Amino acid sequence: MATENYKLLKKESLPALFDKLTASGKTIYAPVKNGEKTEFDVVTKYSNDINDEYIQTVQSLKGTVFPKVEKLFDYKSDKTDTSIQEPDFSKFPQNVLWGLHPCDAAAFRPLDATFRWDYDDKYFLTRMKLTTVVGLSCSKHDDYCFCTSVDISPASSDGSDIMLTKNKAGDYLVEIVTEKGQEVYDMAKELFGEISDDKESYITDVPKKFDLNELNKNLDGSFEAPYWLAQSMRCIGCGACAYVCPTCTCFDLQDEGAANKGSRIKCWDSCGFGHFTLHTSGHNPRETQSQRWRQRILHKFSYMPDRIKVFGCMGCGRCSRACPVDMNISENLIKIMEEPKNE
Repeated sequence: MATENYKLLKKESLPALFDKLTASGKTIYAPVKNGEKTEFDVVTKYSNDINDEYIQTVQSLKGTVFPKVEKLFDYKSDKTDTSIQEPDFSKFPQNVLWGLHPCDAAAFRPLDATFRWDYDDKYFLTRMKLTTVVGLSCSKHDDYCFCTSVDISPASSDGSDIMLTKNKAGDYLVEIVTEKGQEVYDMAKELFGEISDDKESYITDVPKKFDLNELNKNLDGSFEAPYWLAQSMRCIGCGACAYVCPTCTCFDLQDEGAANKGSRIKCWDSCGFGHFTLHTSGHNPRETQSQRWRQRILHKFSYMPDRIKVFGCMGCGRCSRACPVDMNISENLIKIMEEPKNE
């Protein structure tokens, strides 16, 4: 395989790079060791606690651009007038998301498509504009990973502004992907060298479990298929899958306060919850868990590609790892490929 020209970032240069990013006013999120697990957290400097060999974190960094709870505006009302005060968008943080695997970096694409679908969500778009994504190729995987089945490579730069691949010496092959990535490079050019190498030799080989386009075709006309009930029998509707998913965007709007003064809040929700589609009349168009499981799968693999031209699953495997009753999404998708649509 032909080699390519990359920038070289020596591991000894990471502390200086982090110092420059922090000094420029950016908040850095990085994968940090937390006991036996690794989770993303805010760091102010580089340390040995930053883990660049993790397989996956429980939570993604979706919350940095789509917060779990976000105030949309404050309102005041009297007999003659109503006033609305939005947040100061100029005070939104400038974030550097360091060390995201390709499945997480690629997840910003369906998020962007969703929040631009029928209107431009300026809260999301402002946060996204202020975010720089430093991706990290995967050097290992587990049985829950299935990124290659949803057409993502363990070394894909899609969604990243800079892409890192760790070599055998512990240094990094660096790809400058976007203008944001170029800005980071220009900030610290003296820390980067040149290298010609083949990054494919340093990444893990994730086996492909199913064909994404064939799955999409198989779901067409599957609304009344019997497997929805069979697959959902263990589901307890806890919503863990949606909360750890890097692409789920269900949310609820709540007004907190009184009629004349308060705040409107946007907060995460899940189509797996029984009350998500409950009408004021008491009618619920998705009253059973099998209907809600069907909605989750069809939304990600049928409705989203049809409506906004992007699939809603990145193959990160978080939902399967987090599920308390061991519902493995890739196993269920394989069964959908194998089973008939109708009885």
